[in-house]
Amino acid sequence: MKSTVRDVGNVRVIALEGKITIGAGDVQMRSLVESALADGRTKILLDLKGVSHIDSSGIGEMVGCYTTVARRGGSMKLLNLPPKINDILQVTQLITVFDVFDNEAEALSSFSS
Repeated sequence: MKSTVRDVGNVRVIALEGKITIGAGDVQMRSLVESALADGRTKILLDLKGVSHIDSSGIGEMVGCYTTVARRGGSMKLLNLPPKINDILQVTQLITVFDVFDNEAEALSSFSS
């Protein structure tokens, strides 16, 4: 899995690309989120536009990251969900846990409200 990390104002945007699966992207995603928290970034936006596949381990890590961020008083939101990931989150009812956006500007402004 590839990733691009950038800061937009006080929001850390983490763009992921490739597969988030057991032994591959799941650990990398967690380390990116933990690194953001270590840098004092508690507002995290995960851009999933480039994610081609996610398995149950990847979903589990995403929920784990969300919980870790929330425990530290922060918030993690999702951007550009591919249809497959959207379907998985709908079926598992996890779509109700995450704030999901299709537009980066809207997602970024949601952190300040």
